[in-house]
Amino acid sequence: MNKGTVKFFNESKGYGFIKDEELNEEYFVHANGLVDEIRQDDEVTFDLEEGRKGVNAVNVKQA
Repeated sequence: MNKGTVKFFNESKGYGFIKDEELNEEYFVHANGLVDEIRQDDEVTFDLEEGRKGVNAVNVKQA
């Protein structure tokens, strides 16, 4: 499991980005990959999965 912070999440469009705290990488997250509701600046844990346009955060949960 990776740890990070929600940099941006648009609830109406259902997507956003999470910044990994260790690698300083940003990952796309879609509402389908959420376990818990998230908001900007929330600390979360997540897994990574290869998507159609690159690596996505999935199984996103509140930390």
